[in-house]
Amino acid sequence: MILPLKKKIWVNGTFDILHIGHIKLFEYASKLGELHVGTDTDTRVKKLKGETRPFNKMEDRVEFLQSIKYIDHVYTFDTDEDLENLIQKLKIDYIVIGSDYKGKKIIGSQYVKEVIFFERLENYSTTKILNNEDSNNR
Repeated sequence: MILPLKKKIWVNGTFDILHIGHIKLFEYASKLGELHVGTDTDTRVKKLKGETRPFNKMEDRVEFLQSIKYIDHVYTFDTDEDLENLIQKLKIDYIVIGSDYKGKKIIGSQYVKEVIFFERLENYSTTKILNNEDSNNR
């Protein structure tokens, strides 16, 4: 008997300060198949988020992600090209990304069957947590 191959699911982000919104995203994505998670290098985070970020260095963020039961594999990337190459090389089937990215360019989407939008939990944002802007996260 030939068993069907498990679908490969991709999620990526900075994951600088993990919060319940991230965990719910990982939980949802893991139910779709084998979960591959990518996180930006420290250099890329600084470029995207500013000189005060990342709050946690890449090695720590990778270890945090590896400890989450929903995640099967963790990768790092430094450029858009690196991200695209990972998605293509791994033969990812689906990208799961927050619904706030609807209508925006999704890096690597040309290599997957579908981009699935996950409805983000309201009031959960790493930036808001770091800026003490959200009382739900304190």
